[in-house]
Amino acid sequence: MPRCSYWPGWLTTLLLLLTAASQLRGQGRVLDAARYHLGTEGFPEWEEFVGKKPHGRKLEVTFDAQRNDTEQTLVLRQRDVKQSWQVQLNGRRLGTLVAQETALVHALAVPPGALRDGTNLLAILPPTAVDDIVAGDFRLIPTPLREALGGAFLQVSVNDASRKDGQTSPCRLTIVDERGELAALLPNRTNETQTAVRPGVVYTANGMARIGLLPGSYTIFASRGFEYSVATQSVAVVTGETKAVALAIRRAVPTPGWVAADTHIHTLTHSKHGDATEDERMLTVAGEGIELAVATDHNHHADYTEARARTLTSPYFTSVIGNEVTTKAGHFNAFPIQPGSDVVDANVTNWNALLPAIRATPGVQVITLNHPRDLHSGFVPLGPANFNAMSGAALRGQEFAFDGMEVITSAAMQSDIMLLFRDWFALLNHGQRITALGSSDSHDVSRFILGQGRTYVRCDDTNPAAINVTDACRSLREGRVLVSFGLLADLTVNDRFGVGDMATRAHGGITAVVTVLGPAWVQADRVELFANGIKVAEQRLAPASGVLKARVPFKLPRLRHDVHLVAIASGPGVTAPFWETPRPYQPSSKRFTPRVLGATNPVWVDGDGDGKLTSARAYAEQLVKRHGFDAVKLFPALAGYDEAVAVQAMSLCQAAGKDLRSVEFKKAMRTATSAVQHALVNYAGTME
Repeated sequence: MPRCSYWPGWLTTLLLLLTAASQLRGQGRVLDAARYHLGTEGFPEWEEFVGKKPHGRKLEVTFDAQRNDTEQTLVLRQRDVKQSWQVQLNGRRLGTLVAQETALVHALAVPPGALRDGTNLLAILPPTAVDDIVAGDFRLIPTPLREALGGAFLQVSVNDASRKDGQTSPCRLTIVDERGELAALLPNRTNETQTAVRPGVVYTANGMARIGLLPGSYTIFASRGFEYSVATQSVAVVTGETKAVALAIRRAVPTPGWVAADTHIHTLTHSKHGDATEDERMLTVAGEGIELAVATDHNHHADYTEARARTLTSPYFTSVIGNEVTTKAGHFNAFPIQPGSDVVDANVTNWNALLPAIRATPGVQVITLNHPRDLHSGFVPLGPANFNAMSGAALRGQEFAFDGMEVITSAAMQSDIMLLFRDWFALLNHGQRITALGSSDSHDVSRFILGQGRTYVRCDDTNPAAINVTDACRSLREGRVLVSFGLLADLTVNDRFGVGDMATRAHGGITAVVTVLGPAWVQADRVELFANGIKVAEQRLAPASGVLKARVPFKLPRLRHDVHLVAIASGPGVTAPFWETPRPYQPSSKRFTPRVLGATNPVWVDGDGDGKLTSARAYAEQLVKRHGFDAVKLFPALAGYDEAVAVQAMSLCQAAGKDLRSVEFKKAMRTATSAVQHALVNYAGTME
């Protein structure tokens, strides 16, 4: 505070002391500054907790205080919270920790009378499930929660600098404190339709937000999903201050002719779990730059039209009525759906009855299989009891009568980021024409970011508010789609053919060009090219500061049979708080190595020149019909084909009752090509 020349020195000192006291009051009294690792000894959830003994399953902190006649505020820090942990004070429930793995500051109201004179007991009580967390740095602020978190304000405006008018833009604001942890923010009032607030995160429909928070030092990030730059500013605010912050973001990643879609979106309003209300969901869709938003609440036909109008987000995206048909034998998205249509009976578990019933719902043009490796109701759709991951064969007689399959579900990631791609390759090799998709499956405002996993559909994107849904669905079914999880990869064959096309006149060899794009805040370090799911080329990439990460040509020799070509680019995961790469939903490993990824759908190559596409399965069926199941005759005939065709041949042999471990097959394998040898060993391994 500047000292006026005519002020007495003692008055200036008094004012400085009062200001310091106000700041100290705003930060609160420290009850316990330590941080505690809580969990189940002997069952570490992640690698960082291996060999470390937790403080215990629960935490109890004692402190002296006086009875409170008015509401006060408890502030704490937490990270790695996945389950529901209860916070109690003297046996009275104050609330729960925030179910979010990102490190954050959490504030809870302490009701009148919850504190007592003398010794008080603060407790963090565990869930029944295993969950390693870190919690601590408990502080008590002697003012009500809304007053404490309204101790200072940021008045933020965010402009889109890529627009000629420089108009403010829907966006996400991420605010971290001096420790890099998501800040405690003043919650929305119940009638708010222009902002959605969670710890450290504000989505705003119009780029404007007044944000209450504790006095202190902060860093603000303004973002709008994958296609935009990120603006950053550091600020410090004192008690009673409102600080204006102006930021500018710009469209960075060019996607003309590609519509950014999230085909798997939930709300608390209709799905009854998660935390995003229908209005808040509109803000996250607009704030993450999604142009085609498919409503897929569980067994419910949701229409976002009124919510878009209420939140003034209608100009930014087109919404589609859909439904996640949620059964005990898998989850399937269906869209678009005509208003007023009946909901499919979710008690049906036979796919051969269920999928036709979904298809018969009025308006439906697309059915997708969701998170195929997740366990729900004791069932894994592409688990080993239902699906052969080498051949792509169904094991229960079920028809794979869906159009698309999620290979990236950002709210339900796999420990092995390539697992679902291998499953998809197997399905393609078996003769299925299924489109690979990326989606978020977000139920939350900020725990899992909407549109982090997304699908780019070849379609006119001139007016995001009026996307032609029929055109988009047709492109999706035809595989004219790119999958994005932090990167965007595209593939062109012989300067002419793109994803979804059949490349003809390929007898002189193949030139496949992979283009990789991404914002400056993402890096790519690898590009891989797959033919029939087999990696045939790879290029390591140097770091690139621009949007164009790489343009890599791959030369392939003449192909003797048809294949599907798919390009996948990947790179190190994002650790920044505005777009942190999420941990796996149902991890199969304690080690987590975050990665970003961009993948294409196939360019189909007519390698044999007959003007039609033949799958690996169909080639194998032709060879078996010609040569029978005699390994001595069949294996030499497979010499001109890749491992994918050989795997299908092994599958047919096994289905015919042949023992792949017999002396006959082992002897024939000695002189077989390496592709046939690998196919025999790998396929036989699926029968163990």
